[in-house]
Amino acid sequence: MLVVPLGQLPLWGPGADARPPSKPVLARPATLRLLITVKAAPNPSARYGETVCVGALGLDPPWTGWIRLYPIHFRELADDSKFRKYDIVHLEALPARQDQRRESWKPIVDTITTEQQLANQQSRRNLLDPLIEDSMCRLNKQTRDDPRARSIALIRVADISALQVKRHPGWSAEERKKIAGYLNQLDLLEPSKRSPLQAPRFTGAYRYRCADRHCRGHQQTLWDWEFIALQRRLSQLTDADAADQLRHKFLTQLCAADREIAFYVGNQAARPQSFSIGGVYAPRRPTARYRLHVSR
Repeated sequence: MLVVPLGQLPLWGPGADARPPSKPVLARPATLRLLITVKAAPNPSARYGETVCVGALGLDPPWTGWIRLYPIHFRELADDSKFRKYDIVHLEALPARQDQRRESWKPIVDTITTEQQLANQQSRRNLLDPLIEDSMCRLNKQTRDDPRARSIALIRVADISALQVKRHPGWSAEERKKIAGYLNQLDLLEPSKRSPLQAPRFTGAYRYRCADRHCRGHQQTLWDWEFIALQRRLSQLTDADAADQLRHKFLTQLCAADREIAFYVGNQAARPQSFSIGGVYAPRRPTARYRLHVSR
């Protein structure tokens, strides 16, 4: 079982001030040891074809707490550099100077190595449960008051009313321009034809209330890599049947009554007041607690 000593607890978490410490200035890359918690759906990139934003938890001081890694051109990573959700990885990175968000780092992707997969649920809970916050409402207020406020959190969910699944409208004009720029690049070292990133078939959005007792509800888009990957596996189904399968997986199963649900949320650099869901944290309830809960 992996247990993080008290001296390695995150620099900010539940009950922390609205503004995290200022972004460090480093002359050389720092070595980070991270638990991967979010791998978001890929977005078009003129340079790489597609890039992925990754959320992680720093495990070793001084770089503890929530960390965002961007850009990662995941499809072009070497096999030994590819990682999964809840892998512990090592890499070198620099604070992202063009991003005001304290948690944002620019990774040196060819330094990524995987230490282990943290498969044990209790080991994950030891690290993540102390970070769960009750109020998405408070986080929204903090970023409205100060765009430099915390931009990543793990938010407890009180109840979920729906997972809305809708047809994706297709890439925007700016996204199509990035894809065209990538395809037009000359690369004599890559004889195989480059394939453009396809827009997902559906978008998803959870409607829910956080655990803040004054919460009037939130609706946030789901940008989980796994949500997009499942769509591709359902390509032979009709829209209606595929949407039903997505809701079954990400609502009925993943958010079932025997699970304690929290959402990994993060905002956008250009729109800090706009948060989306990068993934679902859904450990099963301890049996005794679940029986007590449902007997009421």
